[in-house]
Amino acid sequence: MSRARQPPLVTGISPNEGIAWTKVTIRGENLGTGPTDLLGLTICGHNCLLTAEWMSASKIVCRVGQAKNDKGDIIVTTKSGGKGTSTVSFKLLKPEKIGILDQSAVWVDEMNYYDMRTDRNKGIPPLSLRPANPLGIEIDKGRFPQKDLESLFPGMSADFTSENFSAAWYLIENHSTTSFDQLKMAVVNLKKQANKKNEGSLAYVKGGLSTFFEAQDALSAIHQKLEADGTEKVEGSMTQKLENVLNRASNTADTLFQEVLGRKDKADSTRNALNVLQRFKFLFNLPLNIERNIQKGDYDVVINDYEKAKSLFGKTEVQVFKKYYAEVETRIEALRELLLDKLLETPSTLHDQKRYIRYLSDLHAPGDPAWQCIGAQHQWILQLMHNCKESYVKEQKGNALLHSPMLDLDSDMRPSPIGHLSQTASLKRGSSFQSGRDDAWRYKAPQQVVFVEKLTKLVVSQLPNFWKLWVSYVNGSLFSETAEKSGQMERSKKNARQRQNDFKKMIQEVMHSLVKLIRGALLPFTLREGELRQYGGWEMKSELSGQWLTHVIQTVRLSSESLTALEIPNDMLQIIQDLILDLRVRCIIVTLQHTAEDIKRLAEKEDWVVDNEGLTSLPSQFEQCIIRALQSLKTVLDCKPGEASVFQQQKTQDDVCQLSIGIMQGFIDCLEQLSTKPDGDIDTSHLSVDVSSPDLFGSIHEESSLSSEQRLLIALSNCRYLERHTFLNIAEHFEKHGFQGVDKITQRAFFWDRDPLVTNQRRFITYKSRKVMVSMESLKELDQRLFEMYIEFKADPIVGSLEPGIYAGYFDWKDCLIPTGVRNYLKEALVNIIAVHAEVFTISKDLVPRVMSRVVEAVSEELSRLMQCVSSFSKNGALQAKLEICALRDTVAIYLTPESKSSFKQALEALPQLSSGTDRKLLEELLNKFKSSMHLQLTCFQASSSAMMKT
Repeated sequence: MSRARQPPLVTGISPNEGIAWTKVTIRGENLGTGPTDLLGLTICGHNCLLTAEWMSASKIVCRVGQAKNDKGDIIVTTKSGGKGTSTVSFKLLKPEKIGILDQSAVWVDEMNYYDMRTDRNKGIPPLSLRPANPLGIEIDKGRFPQKDLESLFPGMSADFTSENFSAAWYLIENHSTTSFDQLKMAVVNLKKQANKKNEGSLAYVKGGLSTFFEAQDALSAIHQKLEADGTEKVEGSMTQKLENVLNRASNTADTLFQEVLGRKDKADSTRNALNVLQRFKFLFNLPLNIERNIQKGDYDVVINDYEKAKSLFGKTEVQVFKKYYAEVETRIEALRELLLDKLLETPSTLHDQKRYIRYLSDLHAPGDPAWQCIGAQHQWILQLMHNCKESYVKEQKGNALLHSPMLDLDSDMRPSPIGHLSQTASLKRGSSFQSGRDDAWRYKAPQQVVFVEKLTKLVVSQLPNFWKLWVSYVNGSLFSETAEKSGQMERSKKNARQRQNDFKKMIQEVMHSLVKLIRGALLPFTLREGELRQYGGWEMKSELSGQWLTHVIQTVRLSSESLTALEIPNDMLQIIQDLILDLRVRCIIVTLQHTAEDIKRLAEKEDWVVDNEGLTSLPSQFEQCIIRALQSLKTVLDCKPGEASVFQQQKTQDDVCQLSIGIMQGFIDCLEQLSTKPDGDIDTSHLSVDVSSPDLFGSIHEESSLSSEQRLLIALSNCRYLERHTFLNIAEHFEKHGFQGVDKITQRAFFWDRDPLVTNQRRFITYKSRKVMVSMESLKELDQRLFEMYIEFKADPIVGSLEPGIYAGYFDWKDCLIPTGVRNYLKEALVNIIAVHAEVFTISKDLVPRVMSRVVEAVSEELSRLMQCVSSFSKNGALQAKLEICALRDTVAIYLTPESKSSFKQALEALPQLSSGTDRKLLEELLNKFKSSMHLQLTCFQASSSAMMKT
């Protein structure tokens, strides 16, 4: 790690000299960023870190310890700057000796004193007599790191006063660069010191020999004196008196020095206690400091202090230290529990979770806190999802009576297929709940839709942190450098590898809950009974419309994209894709069902206003209704990345095909209903004149109501347009919007055009789907039924009037006068045919040939039957019959079909042949006379009129 700061530099120390345990103030630059940044502080080679108090980056206060060197540098080591340098030095003074009876104003360490009377050191422990430099040669500190020496000599020490003293370690540390000759000199010095030690007792005796002699002489003199007196056994002898004197002297001395010695012992005890408190105040104050730092939230400081205490006193045998260290462990255990509670507390941010996990790992918390946090977060997300569902279900039940009119999109307020959502709520997920119309949108939207919005928003907001926490757990970024050194990171990575399947199950459980909760709200029929009790509970009075389902699909798609961006494996998100597919299929089904209902209601919107082509607005409304439905499904039909086609399943193809056929069949039924209603059931109060129509259409609107024959003609005109244009356009729209997948192959249907003028032409039409073909057949059947009904209304009266008209006035084919012209019955029949022509022409010019051809067929067939029923004709009767047959045939020649031509031919063949030229000439004159006299009436049957009608 690169160092962002300069190394520490000590520029001053006050005071710059003093005895051991002198309090000094160190000043300089870059002395650390805080107490935790200070790693080391040495004065004259002695580690003073335990007594150091970091004040600022330019000031540190500490006490000087016992140092081997009398003068040395002040070295500060920090985490941020490393090991520093010093421009000043400190001089360690030797304290002056204070006798046992001397008074002192300050506390001083107990010192050795020299007894001038006996010339002997008092109170000097044996080890203290050892020289600081036992080899007697210059010490040269090597550059070997202390850690390396500790690893080379485990359990040993370089301190020659220690029981575990290692000579090799001492030589490497202090004399690594010493020459071999100097080492030889060191051996000589060691031998001299050993000899002096052995000679110490003998020298002591030699030095005090005179004293021994004087004592011996005194004892001998006393002994001789006693023998001379002979008073050894006499009571009150000298010896007894001497003993009494000595005892009194001893008691007097005790009396004199008891108070002084007591004060000295007490002072020594107090001084030793203060020294211990001063030296180890870090440990004694640590429990209280831990409590304070925990309350302030300075967990890093607590952890650093604990690590320091653990390294210094973790294995201590001193009972006082053990007691305080046990108290520290108790406080740390409470901190572990506190941090674990905070870690498992929800909700919490990813940053806090990582921080608490790092603290717990540094405190060597038992178990695996990171995995516990992942498990708690998983359960919390699941609980949030179910709580969200329960709250909206309760709200729906509580507000059902209040808001049901607004929430029922299938009522009269149901939006149009293309415009509602754009006017009420944005389809963009980010703005659905952020816009200024949020409250209005929530009020109008069904509870299920708002619930899905809230649920997906909840998952998308919580799952990323959950996933990132797992990724950090796997790669070990949750742990600090301390945990890495202790091997905790490797153990965590191993645990993460072992728990991959468990985490995968957690993600799958979240995805399953998300999908099933949405299914319970929108697609309850896709859940089993047990799942429905857990994930359902909604009141499904009416199913959501296709527009709301489209909005839900957009919401779920955006959620899926957000989860995919987290790099969650696709197999875990496949269940969401399956949900989207089912929602898309359901949206298509519902939209088509609602469209079918709208189509059925089109009959109420028929205004019977006919345009120039004989059409009302109904076919256009039908086509626009389907186009709007298909346009509303555009986003649903489009496949986003990773999505499958909605038509991949055969059942979906069949359902969509049946619904599409039902839509078209519904419109066909609507046409039939309109065309076959009794006259009294038709409301024509709203009829108006089409200003773009010529005056010849005005006759329709002069009446206050339409006749059933006129409605049949209008329906036939609409059917003709549907067959030739609308259904083909709809087929193209189905293909354009992706419905080409409904059929495995393109199917073709052939049908015969019913126009007799193109009777020998077979038209070839290619339909893009089976539904159009089936619907076309139904349309043809309806067209044929309506056509037959109209022909029955119009042709039957004309046909029925022929026979009475022929035999009016007791006319007899066997006995009749020479013909003078066409009789009135035929003229009346022609006038009735002209009336039919006018009525059809008024509605639709394109229907004229078809209707007139069938009327002529019926009339010609009846005329042929009547002629064939005559047993015999007179000459005049035959001429009269031929005149009338030829007059009718020539008049309607433009509308003759093979059937009508055959009927006229059969009628003429039933007549006797005209043998004389006079009869044929008379026939021709009478035909010309008829055509001349009825020229105006027969104009509609002329070829020029037919040409005009086809233009």
